[in-house]
Amino acid sequence: MAVLQYVFAIAFATTSSARAAEPPMKAIVIHEYGGPEVLKYEDVPRPDPKDDQILVRVIAAGVNPVDGMIRSGMFAKYEKAVFPMIPGADIAGVVEKVGSKVTKFKPGDPVFAYVTLKNSGGYAEYALMTEHEAAPKPNSLTYVEAAAVPVVALTAWQALIDTAKLSHGQTVLIHGGSGGVGTFAIQIAKARGAKVIATASTANQDLLKGLGADVVIDYTNRSSKTSLKMSTWYSIRSERILWRVRTAW
Repeated sequence: MAVLQYVFAIAFATTSSARAAEPPMKAIVIHEYGGPEVLKYEDVPRPDPKDDQILVRVIAAGVNPVDGMIRSGMFAKYEKAVFPMIPGADIAGVVEKVGSKVTKFKPGDPVFAYVTLKNSGGYAEYALMTEHEAAPKPNSLTYVEAAAVPVVALTAWQALIDTAKLSHGQTVLIHGGSGGVGTFAIQIAKARGAKVIATASTANQDLLKGLGADVVIDYTNRSSKTSLKMSTWYSIRSERILWRVRTAW
């Protein structure tokens, strides 16, 4: 019995020492669903990457409407969160450490990424992700600009390309073309060879034209009479953006 007690004591001391040795980091953490008041600024252990993961020192993190929806529990009936949770999906920063099976990145590489909450969120000094969830940060973008890209760009791509299968010669109507998702949707659609009709308020008409929209519509001008004949159409909603894709104009 004395030997077992000695072994357990050593094991406990070793575990406690290992935990104490883990370098801490600052993070925004939630321990329950709720309003902004559940966001807590805390010290938490810095995560360590697995073989297929990279650890990134976060320089900038994006804030999206979906972050508030997750925090409030809007999606709880579909997927229960594991608390405590660090929110945030968009980040840009510098690779701090890589797992043994990572081949695309090395420490010191500037990256931007979409962080899944299954690993660790982006509202922290460091974030975990697989190498497939990250991409090299373009030199033309600052870290702040790069951190504003992943969620909105992926949302636009998934709607137009993965789901609607938009192709050359089709026409797409993008409502809210001056928003985060809309600005990427316009550019993606043009790159695919589609004709783009986009709506926005009066103040953002020039922005739509600058992004490449072929036809711009001021939705605040009720006297504007625009007729769209749709032979086939597809719609999808995400963050209150509606796309309609058709094959004839």
